Amino acid sequence: MHGALPPPRTPLDPAFLERLRERFGRDLHQSASMLHQHGANEAHFDVVLPDAVVFARSTEDVVDLVKLCVAAGVPIVPFGAGTSIEGNAVPVRGGVSVNLGEMNQIVAVSPEDFDCTVQAGCRREQLNEHLRDTGLFFPIDPGANATIGGMASTRASGTNAVRYGTMREAVLSLKVVTPDGKVITTARRARKSAAGYDLTRLYVGSEGTLGIITEVTLRLHPIPETISAAVCGFETLEGAVTTVVQSIQSGVPLARVEILDDMQIRAVNAWSKLALPEVTTLFFEFHGSPGSVAEQVEIVGMLAAENGGGEFAWSNLPEERAKLWKARHEAYYAAVALRPGAVGWATDVCVPISRLPECITETKRDLAAASLPATILGHVGDGNFHVIFAMDPDSAEEQAEVQAINARLVARALAMDGTCTGEHGIGLGKQDWLVEELGDAVDVMRVLKRALDPRDLFNPGKIFAL
Repeated sequence: MHGALPPPRTPLDPAFLERLRERFGRDLHQSASMLHQHGANEAHFDVVLPDAVVFARSTEDVVDLVKLCVAAGVPIVPFGAGTSIEGNAVPVRGGVSVNLGEMNQIVAVSPEDFDCTVQAGCRREQLNEHLRDTGLFFPIDPGANATIGGMASTRASGTNAVRYGTMREAVLSLKVVTPDGKVITTARRARKSAAGYDLTRLYVGSEGTLGIITEVTLRLHPIPETISAAVCGFETLEGAVTTVVQSIQSGVPLARVEILDDMQIRAVNAWSKLALPEVTTLFFEFHGSPGSVAEQVEIVGMLAAENGGGEFAWSNLPEERAKLWKARHEAYYAAVALRPGAVGWATDVCVPISRLPECITETKRDLAAASLPATILGHVGDGNFHVIFAMDPDSAEEQAEVQAINARLVARALAMDGTCTGEHGIGLGKQDWLVEELGDAVDVMRVLKRALDPRDLFNPGKIFAL
């Protein structure tokens, strides 16, 4: 029911399957449960099964798999943790899903250079646990315990982006297997370079359509001396958003600032067993020295009070902060659970920070008139916010209603010189809007895709139609 049906496909050639079996043995899977795991997704898109799943354990495995698939004309779709929500890893033309989750080694850490290299299947939480004793951390936090390779492929960001940036800024270099079976390294570890095309940025955000990332070299940051977290409720949505905008414009280096509207707070209270007042609420985190944190808190507290904010409720102990941010990270599941049996339809946009109050307030008016539950939350410090609909999967009327609201949301963001997606990527869900946003630039993307993957075998059907 969701989106266009995948094109007809023929079963994999038995001779090709036998070659896979000879090369990968027990790492080749075709059980119904394994195929479903790699054909399903976190959101509302239809399940589309791959024909086979291969677990790669090294870059050499990926090279051999790519060569076999390309020789046989079989699509190949990289799969990490499966947490993306724009259908980014759905194998719409079948073929082989290559699971990189077993490639989870931390290859090297260089504390003196503030960087590390990991395999693509390394999870975000795994990396930070490993880094703890070095005094460093990896700050990009999309909420899910995603793989680093998947985060690079979708150009993920998350709750810390306002201070530490996104995967675009975090990635120093990539090791990539190309469609012709070569292994390339896109850059060295130097912090800057003027050596040719910026291939690292090309592959970050390419969603596996140009190559398969097998290793990632990342920037790291010192663990802050002081970390303070707080929540603050507001009388109005506009007052909360205005507080964030004014804080940024005042030069406050907020580490995290998240907005949850009244409906989202209701969902979080029920899901995470909290007792927050059910009003629009900001979640803050401040990083720095004790003095700088105190100064940040004073400025933000003053601005919040001027905009209808209440008292700050502090969570300074690590376990208290962890509980607070766990509740935020599970907000998607909380929103969907507002309605038993619902599926989630999540969307996001990002606008220049000065236009955020207008964009988010108009969106809230749209949601207030909707016939189904919907929440607003997001990383408002960088102008990015999400809407989550709890939709009846069997209702064509609700699907049409959500599509119409989403269309108005994206059109509103583009009219404000924003983007149709701040961090989810294009995947299956926003291909038409990409063309609306970038116009003829998408034709340049098509030229690159055809040049690097002329047979359209690498994650076909994603980002744009060839």
